[in-house]
Amino acid sequence: MEYRRFGRTELKMPVFSCGGMRYQYQWQDLSFAEIPQDNQQNLENTIKKALDVGINHIETARFYGSSEMQLGQILPKIPRHELIVQTKVTPKKNPQEFRQEFETSLSYLKLDYVDLLGIHGINNEETFQDTMNGCLEEAKKLQKEGKVRFIGFSTHGPCDLIRKTIETNQFDYVNLHWYWINQINWPAIETAKKYDLGVFIISPSDKGGLLYKPSEKLVKLCSPLSPIVFNNLFCLSHSQVDTLSVGAAKPTDFDEHLKTLPLLDKTKELLPPILERLENEAIKILGADWVKNWSVGLPLPEETPNRVNIPVILWLRNLALVYDMIDYGKMRYNLLGNASHWFPGTKAEQISSLDLSHCLKNSPFRDQIPQLLIETDELLGGETLQRLSQS
Repeated sequence: MEYRRFGRTELKMPVFSCGGMRYQYQWQDLSFAEIPQDNQQNLENTIKKALDVGINHIETARFYGSSEMQLGQILPKIPRHELIVQTKVTPKKNPQEFRQEFETSLSYLKLDYVDLLGIHGINNEETFQDTMNGCLEEAKKLQKEGKVRFIGFSTHGPCDLIRKTIETNQFDYVNLHWYWINQINWPAIETAKKYDLGVFIISPSDKGGLLYKPSEKLVKLCSPLSPIVFNNLFCLSHSQVDTLSVGAAKPTDFDEHLKTLPLLDKTKELLPPILERLENEAIKILGADWVKNWSVGLPLPEETPNRVNIPVILWLRNLALVYDMIDYGKMRYNLLGNASHWFPGTKAEQISSLDLSHCLKNSPFRDQIPQLLIETDELLGGETLQRLSQS
């Protein structure tokens, strides 16, 4: 395993982390007696495999259902100094509710402290204000009490908000989305490094493209690497990135990721030809002008009639048409309208009845986009999906 300095925490962080939202039994709290033994055994085997390969960062959250409770059956059996444990708690209007949620986490984990506490989901101005108006102060009290070593935040929010949060200089690390198919948050990563925050990349293989079940076309374009290994190398070739989450559901889920490690010193040789093929394919399918300028002047959902998320819809269209990422496109597209601030905006179901002329006035493709949105809805639309935590 390779380890990197996790910003100002000075923790020695493995480049892969064991994310805890896919091996648990259920997305709701329940008594431990209700958890099947085979599920608990699978979780414990997954943790043991992680530790065997040098992944000692175990990451979970209060709203990952039974994850914390199940982890509490194994983590106390491991020498505490060998673990880096992270949990996350969503910001609340009432800071005491935030504390109560954290105390529940700690009791489920059966630990005296966590190494990393993340304020979970600073995704919009409201959650930012809830954090700064009491929850952060409560987290710092927990830190003084010895229950928390370092404080960070996780975010699915826009880049400007992430940078604003980092620039408060109140946090030690950040969990955010950034990977090959979506590099929009790079300025936030640069800001994090300016303030010496650790950088944890969320869900690079799932929200980063369902790379564990890639299209044949993507497999071919990424050859001789698998899409997972390519994406890992792409992320880790940037020294500003410290660790990537592996949302393992079973012990063998680490195996493909581990193939990345012996290639980390060969990124300058391996990545350029793959990146060139991927870009050339996009230009071939969509045209150079679109590839270069499609995102220019696009409105935010709150600036669009019916809060249609035009940038995300067009981005998903690009991936579907160029790389045959239809399954990924459907998964993300059908979350729109049902994931609140975690994935804001709505689908393009009624786009033909909306006047988009004003909100698209700054786009060089203002005349084409309404029809493209209609076509994308026909391609990717279907039954509305829920976030895993809502299921």
